[in-house]
Amino acid sequence: QLQASGGGLVQAGGSLRLSCAASGRTFDDYAIAWFRQAPGKEREGVSCIRSSDGSTYYADSVKARFIMSSDNAKNTMYLQMNSLKPEDTAVYYCAADGPCWGSSWYRFTRTYEYEYWGQGTLVTVSS
Repeated sequence: QLQASGGGLVQAGGSLRLSCAASGRTFDDYAIAWFRQAPGKEREGVSCIRSSDGSTYYADSVKARFIMSSDNAKNTMYLQMNSLKPEDTAVYYCAADGPCWGSSWYRFTRTYEYEYWGQGTLVTVSS
């Protein structure tokens, strides 16, 4: 079970940090990821961490602004979001046990390929 938190309302240019705590399992053996879904749009990949070597990949739209990390001792993943833009407004979901294979993973990965999902946390960026 995954529990996401940390969303809220922020002005453009501001920062937020999302958290996602796991219960009942650890992240050691699974790729973990953040997705987001903006109003009227499909859910899209934002970032993932590959379990085998810790490689982290980002969608082009968030690269150099967002930082994904995890604390396996706490079974918690994070998404530090900086320089937020109005187009970052979306419900953000954490997920585990799915593909995370390279820099283009987000273009080809479908939501059904991830086994476990958090409930989502809303991020609203005002202009």
